[in-house]
Amino acid sequence: MTSEIGTLNEKPLHAALKSLYALPGDQFEMPVDGYIIDILRGDLLIEIQTGNFFAIKKKLQRLVVHHPLLLIYPVAREKWLVKTKHQNGNVIIQRRKSPKRGSFEDLFYELVRFPELIIQPNFSLEVLLIEEEELRHYDAKKNWRRKGWVTDERRILQVLAQKKYQQPEDFAEFLPYTLPQSFTTSDLASSTHKPLRLAQKMAYCLRKMNIIEPVGKTGRSITYTRLITNKSPSSIIVD
Repeated sequence: MTSEIGTLNEKPLHAALKSLYALPGDQFEMPVDGYIIDILRGDLLIEIQTGNFFAIKKKLQRLVVHHPLLLIYPVAREKWLVKTKHQNGNVIIQRRKSPKRGSFEDLFYELVRFPELIIQPNFSLEVLLIEEEELRHYDAKKNWRRKGWVTDERRILQVLAQKKYQQPEDFAEFLPYTLPQSFTTSDLASSTHKPLRLAQKMAYCLRKMNIIEPVGKTGRSITYTRLITNKSPSSIIVD
């Protein structure tokens, strides 16, 4: 039934987020303009994406033309790794906390797929910082990059924080007060305490959103200036 939450063939994290956002009267797995929508709430389309944004790029670009759409995206602030290995007839399970800690800025690793979408008045984005479990099993024949460990699923333990971005101005918070008016991506990386690779993706997205613009070069680096000022204290989480 479309009035019930459908979780058939869904990964646990996606199914849990759908249940978390569900309200009375919502409809689930509904066809809209040739696409299946996670949650339909009146005129509002709600899509939950736990992985790569490229997979939903065309879908969102087409739907926001005629429909208000909210995209939900979780980032693992804290992650527990649960590894299962069969050895000598025994099942060995190990659980440890990952040293990696996510933040709202991690959104930009995926947002580079369609940063201009935030300019669309029908589009909004909600980011959740969550604590999660990642279940893995050992298979010597697979996934050599992780030394044989294969990810089975992700499970949400709790929501730690969440933010909603509805217009380009909302993203000005990612430019800290310590950042000079004119800056490079190296300056942005230093001010946010994030890797240069992430700062470069942030600058690309903010440029597409008309938050910053290039004004020249410092050596080989592009120099940017702010077009929109952060009007509230930065809430960037620093590890």
